[in-house]
Amino acid sequence: MLTRAVIDRTVAAALAEDAPWGDLTSESLIPAHAVARAELVAREPGVLAGAEVFEAAFRLTDPAVRVELRAGDGDRFDTGDVLATVEGPARGVLSAERVALNFVQRMSGTATLTSRFVAEVAHTGARIADTRKTTPGLRAFERHAVVAGGGHNHRFSLSDAVMAKDNHLAVLTASGLSVTQALQTAIARLPHTTHVEVEVDRLDQIEPVLAAGIGTIMLDNFSIDDLARGVEQVAGRAIVDASGGVTLETVRRIAETGVDVISVGALTHGARALDLGLDMAVGLPDPV
Repeated sequence: MLTRAVIDRTVAAALAEDAPWGDLTSESLIPAHAVARAELVAREPGVLAGAEVFEAAFRLTDPAVRVELRAGDGDRFDTGDVLATVEGPARGVLSAERVALNFVQRMSGTATLTSRFVAEVAHTGARIADTRKTTPGLRAFERHAVVAGGGHNHRFSLSDAVMAKDNHLAVLTASGLSVTQALQTAIARLPHTTHVEVEVDRLDQIEPVLAAGIGTIMLDNFSIDDLARGVEQVAGRAIVDASGGVTLETVRRIAETGVDVISVGALTHGARALDLGLDMAVGLPDPV
């Protein structure tokens, strides 16, 4: 979850990375009493994510800088829209500018891409979900952006749910147990509240996995025809999650097979930063 504590800790680290010994340029060129007013302007249409993160970059740099948000996470905007205004000591505004933009551009890019996937499947019952293919240290930010774009979060970490993939099953069955027996043995050791998902890559693997009583079955890299057959075979006995090479060009057909969830790694690892700019005016206060 993207809490204020998580935002402040990560943004503070980013600011320290960007100016470990201060902002040499602003401190040497900009008078200490100079003030600045800036507008966060959209250079292209999109969906906003990271508004609070944008604000935090300025607040943590200089508490005297004031940020007024004119849009919130999940809001759509057009080219030329003003999404926020920033006003205060010029040194603080200039020092925080790059970090603030880096976060809001990346997060809005993820939200915007997610919204496009969601639009493609809106006529079906399928959910668009992210994966653990996130930037190390930024998972909460990227996952938040997915939700802002209308998507859903898969398990947040390895600690949240059981998700057995082919390598897990290979180890499990090495002792001679069948897939069904191995899964049942493992499930028996889990708390009753723990969700279990198992990945398969062939139609003939579906029945042995379902026989173990799992909650979700992931059909990985199935063809469109085999996805439809798999959904029919599962017949509501588990949630059906489709994954593997999902693109904007293929996601509609995948959703129309009747799957419940479509996991899309590209939401986080393939989104480009959206083009947002900070248009700034710097001046000196009127003499008293």
